[in-house]
Amino acid sequence: MNRTRPLLALLSLFFLAISLVLLWFVILSGITRTSPLRQTYFLRADTSGISGARSISQWTYFKVCGLNNLDCGPARPALPLGDAWDSYPSGAPDGLTGKYGGHTTSHYFWYMWRFGWVFFLLALFFETLAFFSGFLACLGRVGAAVSGMIASLALVMLSVGVALMTATFVKMRNHFHRDGRSASLGRYAFGFSWGAWAALAISTVLFLLAMLQRDKNRYNNRRSVNNTYGTEGHDHVIADGPVNGTTGGGRRGFFPWGRRNNRSIRSGKSYDGQRVKDNY
Repeated sequence: MNRTRPLLALLSLFFLAISLVLLWFVILSGITRTSPLRQTYFLRADTSGISGARSISQWTYFKVCGLNNLDCGPARPALPLGDAWDSYPSGAPDGLTGKYGGHTTSHYFWYMWRFGWVFFLLALFFETLAFFSGFLACLGRVGAAVSGMIASLALVMLSVGVALMTATFVKMRNHFHRDGRSASLGRYAFGFSWGAWAALAISTVLFLLAMLQRDKNRYNNRRSVNNTYGTEGHDHVIADGPVNGTTGGGRRGFFPWGRRNNRSIRSGKSYDGQRVKDNY
């Protein structure tokens, strides 16, 4: 058995576990007050003066919270980003509000974050499958191939999710800046998201490398069998000369039927010689 494959598979599982932990940090942000979850948010902005909004708002995966992820609203799947203020708000930056999400969110931010939110969950699902199937990669190339395919699919999902998340909250921050309000991206949420992507990318590459590893014992056995056939066939050709119009080289010795033909020719020659001797 190739000893490199189990090592690559274990390294893949290690980086995949790191990616899963970082992804859970992002998804659970705002749920509890424990560190680092209370410092994890996508965007912090000054929302004072906007009807129904807190003085400081922080957008997390499930909730909109106040400073330090306190005073959070209800958890909602793919929550509208305008959940931080009332319907038909006054004082909100241009470009953020619209008819979506109960007249709180614009068309662009409604769809961008909803799709980004879903792709994060899809990435989590496929990463979990890749993690449990990754133990099969220690046993053979088929297991490594299956794990590599699932990890590749998870990487595609996470790439789309992180890209949509980045575009959404960077553009949202710019809208607050143009309105003369302070706003900053959450370094923990962005660091965890892109760190999870990097760890998953490394894990996927390692799974694919494990798939490409050959079984050395099987490879050596094939070489020894081929060398055996080649040596025997070469000896027959030298002893008997060209067979069926071929010229030397022993390449026919790689095939079993080449050996049988040589033996039959040698038997025929011996028989003809014995018959001539008897006639004399």
